[in-house]
Amino acid sequence: MMRRTLLAGLATLGLVFAAAPAAFAEDVTYLLPAPPSLPAFGPWMVAQQRGYFKAEGLNVTFQIAKGGVDVAKQVGAGNAVVGGGIGDTSIIVRPNGVPVKTVALLGGGSLMQLVINKDKGISTIKDLKGKTVTAMAYQDTTYFALLGMLATQGMSKDDVNAQAVGPVNVWKLFIAGQSDAMAAVPDWTAQAQAAKMNIEIIPSDKYFKSMSQAIIAADDVIQKNPALIKKLVSATLKGMKDIMADPDAAAVDYVKAVPEHAGKEAAMAAVFKLYNQYVYPGQKVVGAVDESRLSALQDFYLKEGVIRDKTPVKDLYTNQFVQ
Repeated sequence: MMRRTLLAGLATLGLVFAAAPAAFAEDVTYLLPAPPSLPAFGPWMVAQQRGYFKAEGLNVTFQIAKGGVDVAKQVGAGNAVVGGGIGDTSIIVRPNGVPVKTVALLGGGSLMQLVINKDKGISTIKDLKGKTVTAMAYQDTTYFALLGMLATQGMSKDDVNAQAVGPVNVWKLFIAGQSDAMAAVPDWTAQAQAAKMNIEIIPSDKYFKSMSQAIIAADDVIQKNPALIKKLVSATLKGMKDIMADPDAAAVDYVKAVPEHAGKEAAMAAVFKLYNQYVYPGQKVVGAVDESRLSALQDFYLKEGVIRDKTPVKDLYTNQFVQ
């Protein structure tokens, strides 16, 4: 009897310890630059759905900011532990006193593609002179990538009619023929393909070496709580690796995490395959920032007046969490 009681007690104690990680999960606010219903945030949503954050002992809540620059400002101010942006973001905000770094880069390509409506007689960047180009926001780094692409052709924002219309109207206006091109991400490129449009897809990094999505953290948190940043980076990159390995299966779990896409698993998989084609490949170490590319990008932004001052490149990023 005593033995059975002792064993029962130990079993109960084991259950308590097994439940402990969930019971004591650390609450974390993770800022995204746009709604998580955009497949751009597939790595984050897949990681959430497959329990990768919970496995790290984290209870992650996603909140929405107004573009990547706003994410950086909020993270820099301590309103969130980490956020999503683009690898360019720290270049833009640090000269303005926002103390954030890129702690992981989700791919070796550029997030932004310039998508052109060829039925309007446009096939090159130079053909966009005087034309309407839709973008998400003037303070979003995809818009800065558009400016960079124009500059490589001797053009500026004054040579086009760039309209900031939000994350939905970027592609809706383009498909409706109300814009001639769009500063797109694969999510919106896939919408144009599904509409059977006659388009030209020009990856940003063919002309202008902008970057992919990034995870951004404040200097203070990196210094004081590196273990937390490591957990967040590891879980998010695991979600990206899953998409790279099997976009169809990842799309199924993505839709579970974002039920408004119910029944659209094939469409989401098509978007993920565009990310696999244009954005995710090309890193020797998954998640790592290429310092030479970052440095050259900063030089370009300074030359074009996007930033007024340079930041020491080592202050713009760290690869300590992806090694």
